Amino acid sequence: MTEEQLAASIQRAARGDQSACRELYQRFHASVRRVALGYSALGTAEVEDLVQETFARAFRELPRLQHPRAFGSWLVTIARHQAQALSRGAQFRARATEDLTHQVDVVAPPMPPSLELERRVAVVRALIEGLPDGPEKETARLFYLEGELSAREIADRLGLGKSAVTMRLERFRARVKRELLARLLAAEVE
Repeated sequence: MTEEQLAASIQRAARGDQSACRELYQRFHASVRRVALGYSALGTAEVEDLVQETFARAFRELPRLQHPRAFGSWLVTIARHQAQALSRGAQFRARATEDLTHQVDVVAPPMPPSLELERRVAVVRALIEGLPDGPEKETARLFYLEGELSAREIADRLGLGKSAVTMRLERFRARVKRELLARLLAAEVE
């Protein structure tokens, strides 16, 4: 693609031309993916989500791009910022999960597996029921209570991107962890 063709595709994409967006995606997909793969904390699904989110954000902001020649480096910069944020989040979640697991091991005496599972399901069900009606509650209900749909299938059913569903589930998981930790700490005090 020549610089003139690239500039023309960028202008068309900025006006919402889907074929121009596809051309830019095909042209720059590999570069964005390479950036994402450079972050070891990101799993395969997160890499794919990052690629999609990078292009979605770039296409939203494209009308503000003043120098079409800078599109490639601008896109890679968006990808790098997204990857850094996701990577920090993944590392934070891993540390928090490790800390929480350690705290649970220290605080809670072992329970028979069936009782432990029942208790966790009851907590999750109560948390879902306690959510205000809306998209987060519906997403958590579909994923955890119905339990037969993947994040992609939920996204399709709700007319969302998979990353939106994933973020809602991450927020819900964080809420569950906080609630379990609060209950464990309360039990330790008693």
